[in-house]
Amino acid sequence: MWRTRACVICQSLANSSYGVKRKSPLQNLHLVSRSIHHPYYPSSKFQRPPLRISTQLFSSLNRLPLRKTKLLDVKYGYQSHRNFWLARLASRLLKLRYLVLGSAVGGGYTVKKTYDQWKDMMPDLDEYKWIVPDFIWELDEHIDFEKLIKALPDADDLAKLLPDFDKIGESFTSLKGFFSPGPPGETAFRATDQAYDNDKQYKKVSDKEKIDQLQEELLRTQLKYQRMLERLEKENKELRKLVLQRDDKGIHQRKLKKSLIDMYSEVLDILSDYDASYNTQDHLPRVVVVGDQSAGKTSVLEMIAQARIFPRGSGEMMTRSPVKVTLSEGPHHVALFKDSSREFDLTKEEDLAALRNEIEIRMRNSVKEGCTVSTETISLSVKGPGLQRMVLVDLPGVISTVTSGMAPDTKETIFSISKAYMQNPNAIILCIQDGSVDAERSIVTDLVSQMDPQGKRTIFVLTKVDLAEKNVASPSRIQQIIEGKLFPMKALGYFAVVTGKGNSSESIESIKEYEEEFFQNSKLLKTCMLKAHQVTTKNLSLAVSDCFWKMVRESVEQQADAFKATRFNLETEWKNNYPRLRELDRNELFEKAKNEILDEVISLTQVTPKHWEEILQKTLWERVSTHVIENIYLPAAQTMNSGTFNTTVDIKLKQWTDKQLPNKAVEVAWETLQEEFSRFMTEQKGKEHDDIFDKLKQAVKEESIKRHKWNERAEDSLRVIQHNALEDRSISDKQQWDAAIHFMEETLQSRLKDTESVIEGMVGPDWKKRWLYWTGRTKEQNIRNETKNELEKLIKCSEEHAAYLANDEVTTVRKNLEARGITVDPCLIKDTWHQIYRRHFLKTALNHCNLCRRGFYYYQRHFVDSELECNDIVLFWRIQRMLAITANTLRQQLTNTEVRRLEKNVKEVLEDFAEDNDKKVKLLTGKRVQLAEDLKKVREIQEKLEAFIEALHQEK
Repeated sequence: MWRTRACVICQSLANSSYGVKRKSPLQNLHLVSRSIHHPYYPSSKFQRPPLRISTQLFSSLNRLPLRKTKLLDVKYGYQSHRNFWLARLASRLLKLRYLVLGSAVGGGYTVKKTYDQWKDMMPDLDEYKWIVPDFIWELDEHIDFEKLIKALPDADDLAKLLPDFDKIGESFTSLKGFFSPGPPGETAFRATDQAYDNDKQYKKVSDKEKIDQLQEELLRTQLKYQRMLERLEKENKELRKLVLQRDDKGIHQRKLKKSLIDMYSEVLDILSDYDASYNTQDHLPRVVVVGDQSAGKTSVLEMIAQARIFPRGSGEMMTRSPVKVTLSEGPHHVALFKDSSREFDLTKEEDLAALRNEIEIRMRNSVKEGCTVSTETISLSVKGPGLQRMVLVDLPGVISTVTSGMAPDTKETIFSISKAYMQNPNAIILCIQDGSVDAERSIVTDLVSQMDPQGKRTIFVLTKVDLAEKNVASPSRIQQIIEGKLFPMKALGYFAVVTGKGNSSESIESIKEYEEEFFQNSKLLKTCMLKAHQVTTKNLSLAVSDCFWKMVRESVEQQADAFKATRFNLETEWKNNYPRLRELDRNELFEKAKNEILDEVISLTQVTPKHWEEILQKTLWERVSTHVIENIYLPAAQTMNSGTFNTTVDIKLKQWTDKQLPNKAVEVAWETLQEEFSRFMTEQKGKEHDDIFDKLKQAVKEESIKRHKWNERAEDSLRVIQHNALEDRSISDKQQWDAAIHFMEETLQSRLKDTESVIEGMVGPDWKKRWLYWTGRTKEQNIRNETKNELEKLIKCSEEHAAYLANDEVTTVRKNLEARGITVDPCLIKDTWHQIYRRHFLKTALNHCNLCRRGFYYYQRHFVDSELECNDIVLFWRIQRMLAITANTLRQQLTNTEVRRLEKNVKEVLEDFAEDNDKKVKLLTGKRVQLAEDLKKVREIQEKLEAFIEALHQEK
């Protein structure tokens, strides 16, 4: 019976431990129970070890270290009086029930109090939910947690997986003391003393140790989940890369749409070229990266892009113009420029070097002469697996002093560029501050605080935190910088990053490993000066991307409505001003003008050969007539006989042909081609003429003529032809003879008229003009008139006088004039004689032409038995025939070669102008052109914005 009751008591003890899911082993039971169950167990040999109980507190937030509490020693021994053992056992069991109940109530209260204290110590993270990516909050939409719970094993199965509680049960050996012999109240006091000692020992732990333990546990937990998150992101990146690669290979046999960020970047590119003359400003969001020079802007941007893509320099200004970087996700890590099709593989070092060199060349080319920085934006797109989608603009670093080699206005230009980008109310300002220098030396923070006083769109980034922690004497100063207490500016978020050890050859992966290792061991995190979500460029990239897309969703529809209203205004203005004209922008107008110019060039081929030859012959004679009369005909005419005349003519014609005539002929042909081309280009065609093309046509004409060069071999062939033509003296018929006489008379009469005009200008008007027009002569004209009269007397005395005056004749004329009171310089006498003799000679030659009209018969007989000599007629026939042959030859060169070469030059000029936007803007101007340009761009922007908004809604 006793044995049965003892078994019942043992079972109750086992059941009381089940509440904590612990099973009391048999050897932990009371000595009496062991002896009942196992009578053969030698009770006298049983030795109890000293009892020590280990207690441990648990929390959902932290795990504190184990704390050991000493209990009072319990004396063990065998109860000799066995008559009242059942009553004593019942008494102790009743005391144990109250003790367990009281401990449970007190322990629960203590746990609740500790939880409330820790909860108050934790920061409020509700304002930072935007830092956590959206997919964390949307996990329940993609993962069925109910199925996951059902898949887990039930409580019974989990109980089987629990460890061996034999060792854990040793902590309950203190309960055995309640069954040891002693006075009835001894156990209660012993338990009370034990609880008192536990509380006393617990209070000895300082609050500082609690905080340190809690912070370390919290940091370990955050790093643990951070590594888990990175592992999941890496797996997700690999899966997305595989999917994108399959799409690239065309497995799905479908055309891929442009990514959302690429569509948005195209809109920004168009807006950068759009002249907001209708107050429709560009307020679309982009991330503007600003900071002091060498603060680490470019390094932060490279860490976000995960590639060393920018040129680097030690203390030298490297960013000389704004660089717009569009980050998007793709299967391959590549970069390409907006205006180029070449892709740079960012996984290859040679491509990275080529990309950095190309960016540096583009920057230097964009900087105008005499300047240091440029406002021209370089557009670059970077794609790669795992990149956050956003658009960043890297601006030149803000400087405080203009150094040697810089333009004087460099500082003001950088400030104006930065303000122009930051004044956009939807632009996200990424303010970069160098943590390794004193905060008081910062320039950019004042500028940012002016643009965004409330800090609603500013993200502050402290770089080079590793150097700051090493060099700054007070770490709390870094905390003040991060919290924005040292600056007048406010920010939406504060971040601290490490961008490497300062070695330009470091890879992105090594920098990321160094950054993670630094923050794991940094006191800034251990002492809670920095929160885990405020460190590493990875968290920064996630935060900036999330903020960027939030700003895009809030503002893009408003911008689309603004451009819609602008489009309506522009269309209304066009209808009112140009109701009958099509809306042609500058490129379309250029194409129209190009077709007209090419049609006019083709019209040159329609010019008749007769027209070409007449123009060429007439123009060539106008150019060479003076040389023929003055240097060939007049000197030869001074000879005494026909043999000397012909010899002189042949020599002078040969010299003229070898040196000057071919070149003059080519110049005449080239000028004739220019004149005809200009005539076709400037000729108005009635109502179809559009004066908006006049400047363009003039520029094309001038540039084409400038580039065109006559064939060099043409002069050599032309020289032979001209020489052969001038060698021929045989006039075949009377018609040619009469044509030569007519040609000579026209030439001489034209020269005589010019000479009379010169003489009239020298001596003044005659008596008729003086009476009719009330004009008079000057003193010099009176002197020249008296000199002319004196020289005319000399010619009348000797009509066969030579072309030059002798010195004694000059003296005679001067003395005769002095006798009448007129003082004359000998040079004036000779100058006047030249014109008087020229007129006398031309009149004599014209009279000779009339005599030679009937001289063709004598010419055929070689002027035998005749005093008449018409060698001058033969000379003019030779000149006339040379002109005709030269004109014919030049006409053939024009129509067969030069017109086509000119057409080719015109096409090349038009192609060059088509690629030069500045040239088109300069040559095609006017309100009509500008209105059409604005209308086209606004339509394009609106259409792309609407497509982007539709894609944005679909992505939601």
